Amino acid sequence: MDKYEHRRAQLKALADDLGRGGVAAIAAKIGKDASYVSRMLYEPGKAGRKRIGEDTLATLAHAFPDHFGDGRSVSPVLATETPPGYVRFHLLEGAAGMGVGVVNQDFPEVMQVMEVAEWEVRRKLGFLPRPGQIQIITGRGPSMRPKIEDGDIVWIDTAVDYFDGDDYYLISYDGETQIKMLQKRVDGMYVVSANPDFKEWRCEPDELSIQGRALVHAGFRRF
Repeated sequence: MDKYEHRRAQLKALADDLGRGGVAAIAAKIGKDASYVSRMLYEPGKAGRKRIGEDTLATLAHAFPDHFGDGRSVSPVLATETPPGYVRFHLLEGAAGMGVGVVNQDFPEVMQVMEVAEWEVRRKLGFLPRPGQIQIITGRGPSMRPKIEDGDIVWIDTAVDYFDGDDYYLISYDGETQIKMLQKRVDGMYVVSANPDFKEWRCEPDELSIQGRALVHAGFRRF
């Protein structure tokens, strides 16, 4: 059993111990949607499955030390340490492809945690998200240039795990995770790149899993 399957088994045991409504109780405790927790309980290989990464494990360990006691040492950064007046965005596990796609596994990330002043979050988003709603991911590849460059940090609204009109989303399709624009047309759903060198393509909606809406990107650019 690998570490991710072991963590899934720990989470399942916790949900079983809590009984009916256990998934909702876990979600409320860690500041996530119930659907997010449900996807962490999916069997390996099931579309839309979310693996329990180091940051999520640390959050679970802080909330449920009796079930995830070993996870408390994984990360010294806990949500309770966020300075007043700031919002902490945690890492969403895995890189996001902006070319042919990146299989969502362990990748070196540009940034693990981002703390942003509440006033700046309100200015950028127009609202203050609940804890854990916005997560960050590193975009990889050239297909979203010039909108998103390789290595840019992208804010993902994980609450939007459904198609909510033509927009940029973090999607999982055929085992690959990508940041793309989704457009609904008369003949179906299309996946579109910002870079015209990459051809758009029509996808099968039942094979598409939306992980969140891409909201803001930030990068380290040379002058």
